[in-house]
Amino acid sequence: MSTLLLITSSPTSIVAWHAFGLAQALQKRHEEIRVFFYQDGVQVANDLQWLPDDQRNLKQEWQKLGIRLPVCVSAALARGITDADNAKRHSLQHYNLASGFELVGLGELADAVQSCSRLIQF
Repeated sequence: MSTLLLITSSPTSIVAWHAFGLAQALQKRHEEIRVFFYQDGVQVANDLQWLPDDQRNLKQEWQKLGIRLPVCVSAALARGITDADNAKRHSLQHYNLASGFELVGLGELADAVQSCSRLIQF
C-alpha cells in the first residue's frame, strides 16, 4: 500500500507535526510513502526560518527521513521561498529553499494522487 501525505498546514501547526509522525511510522513499517508540500505547508522548506534551540525543527526532521521532499513551486514563490534557478528567472537576489527539498509543479501532485492507494491531508 502506498500513502501520499499532502501537507498544507504551516510548520508551526501541530497538524504538520502529526504528518511528520505518520511519515516516520510508515517508514519504520517499510511502507511506501510520498509527500507533497502545498499551500502553507511549503513554509517548512524555508531555510531562513529561525527556531530557538529548545524547539524541534520540523524542516530538519523531514530532511533526516531521506525521502523525496517535493514542494509546490507556485505556493512557495507566493510565500517568498525559491531555489537558485527560480531566483535567477524572476530576478530575485537571494534564494532560501532548504537542502533536500525541491520545487515542482502541480503535475507532480496529480501523478502522486493517481499512483497512491490512499491520500491523507494534513
